[in-house]
Amino acid sequence: SLTLRMFLSCSRRVKARSISGHPSGPYRDVRALRALTTCIQPGMNTLDRVFESSVCRNPHLDCLGTRELLSEEDETQEDGRVFKKVILGEYRWMSYDQVYKEVRAFGSGLAALEQKPLKNIAIFCETRAEWIIAAQACFMYNFPLVTLYSTLGGPAIAHGLNEAEVSHIITSKELLETKLKNILLEVPRLQHIIVVDDKLKSGSEYPRGISVHSMAAVKRLGAHPENGTSRRPPCASDVAVIMYTSGSTGVPKGVMISHSNIIAGITGVAERIPNLGEDDTYIGYLPLAHVLELSAEMVCLAHGCRIGYSSPQTLADQSTKIKKGSKGDTSVLRPTLMAAVPEIMDRIYKNVMLKVEEMSVFQRTLFLLAYNYKMEQLAMGYSTPLCDRLVFRKVRALLGGRLRVLLSGGAPLSAATQRFMNICFCCPVGQGYGLTETCGAGTISQLWDYSTGRVGAPLVCCEVQLKDWIEGGYRSTDRPCPRGEILVGGPNVTMGYYKNKEKNTEDFFVDKKGQRWFCTGDIGEFHGDGCLKIIDRKKDLVKLQAGEYVSLGKVEAVLKNCALVDNICAYANSEESYVIGFVVPNQKQLLALAKRKCVRGLWEELCNNPVIEEEVLKVITETALTAQLERFEIPQKIRLSVEPWTPETGLVTDAFKLKRKELKTHYQNDIERMYGAK
Repeated sequence: SLTLRMFLSCSRRVKARSISGHPSGPYRDVRALRALTTCIQPGMNTLDRVFESSVCRNPHLDCLGTRELLSEEDETQEDGRVFKKVILGEYRWMSYDQVYKEVRAFGSGLAALEQKPLKNIAIFCETRAEWIIAAQACFMYNFPLVTLYSTLGGPAIAHGLNEAEVSHIITSKELLETKLKNILLEVPRLQHIIVVDDKLKSGSEYPRGISVHSMAAVKRLGAHPENGTSRRPPCASDVAVIMYTSGSTGVPKGVMISHSNIIAGITGVAERIPNLGEDDTYIGYLPLAHVLELSAEMVCLAHGCRIGYSSPQTLADQSTKIKKGSKGDTSVLRPTLMAAVPEIMDRIYKNVMLKVEEMSVFQRTLFLLAYNYKMEQLAMGYSTPLCDRLVFRKVRALLGGRLRVLLSGGAPLSAATQRFMNICFCCPVGQGYGLTETCGAGTISQLWDYSTGRVGAPLVCCEVQLKDWIEGGYRSTDRPCPRGEILVGGPNVTMGYYKNKEKNTEDFFVDKKGQRWFCTGDIGEFHGDGCLKIIDRKKDLVKLQAGEYVSLGKVEAVLKNCALVDNICAYANSEESYVIGFVVPNQKQLLALAKRKCVRGLWEELCNNPVIEEEVLKVITETALTAQLERFEIPQKIRLSVEPWTPETGLVTDAFKLKRKELKTHYQNDIERMYGAK
């Protein structure tokens, strides 16, 4: 418990300072006041060198693991829908040395297929071991890697491939069949498709001039003695990745990320994870085409950790694709490190809390007593080993029971969910803030900092400045905390958008010292200890008819804490005097509400029922008032959505951020109805 008390005194310690002495900054981590850190070890300035160094240190250690597929079966649900269920075996591991040999052979094979250094190559594939093998091969042979989310629609995929002038693409059997095949004619430059799965359907159903190869065949080609030609290694300033963002605003933009950008970013992130090393196991399940997951896995590979692969559908015993009674990935892998987007943690939080509701009165009272007791003890700097063993062990087991660090990023995490993860999973949550444009690096909270709602101090690889935004009423001279638009500067700030000069001059700039900066469009405030809190987004601020400003993001963050709400999008425009909302209701809670109000009907009928709509609005309003939202910020009318919003619907991005433009189009009729079509 002494360590926790030390943690507490640490959490009050100043973590970052303004190096100019001015409240606008720039702010730096206290350990980087003299200079920002750029790499893990001197001279390790390209990704191929970083990986080679790991292989030399740990040739025989486990590197990448995948569960064996034992069997698949269809399971019919009560409502007649058929779900695929899988039974998976143990993890099968490849050592660092084995991975290195595969990487070399695959890179050499791509070169034999006429892939040239500094010419773009694309990867369009789910998160799996082959993704990282392919990526490391591209880094080694200096092929800039174009990454595309596997949930993007046809036109967006074609746009990315054509803009990047790609002739070779690495993909999976399923994505080739379901997505790529339909757009091949729209991508005239494409010549080679490399499929990462073993069993390839031979057939000539592809347009003329396109060859399809299996990954194994390309590796065999690369292992031929005559193809072992000398490779041209990359320089630190060469492009490693062109990462297409999920585009919560308009068409996806390609962000150009150099080797030195990624290395600076992963150096900053790794510094916040204590004792990172070969005893750690990381579970990889988020999209690797997302900067959060790619950075996290690169951090692990640089430090000799092992990575076991998973997917959101097989993550836990209760996950949708896991057959009842068989084990999910976390139970088998028992990871020590995990990255998660708030969406997934909110889901865990709601599921556990619903289970608590179903407990007997005695069990429920015991759980809540332990929960509140631990919350008080943590606040005072004490640990609670007895509560952890007796009460929280079962909850902890949901994610394998060995988790020591949980990194959260991609969107703001609610205070309630963060506190829940700290208490029930007995593991610190490092909440981070970063963007594709800053290589996923920006800030991460110190693991011993149990305060909620903040994203921590700047990482040692970058600095953060606040720029006044007069129109929104945010200034660095504000009391008690300086506020403004967040600008991030440092070696992790990327080279800009691909083929998009106009946007580059708008969002990026170089200062007098030659350092690159990115203007994020997010509004933050710095606390006295040098930690940042995200309080708004420029694009989310709407002025109502009477002149009040409403931050839609703030309204949504508050209302997401309501048990009835799985997701919500607030909407307003300047011609109207009030806010409205589109709500994805929680099925279990809504059915219980309907039962209490004696309203019968199928799910769709309930969502369209005005009585239910009215009742949900009452509950939402209560939540809003409790959280002290202003009257004008509270939605006056809502529309309940029958279907959940998933990346496949095109209404949210891969990181589950709302796509406001698409949601507005989707609900246009409802908007007119709720504003009483004038």
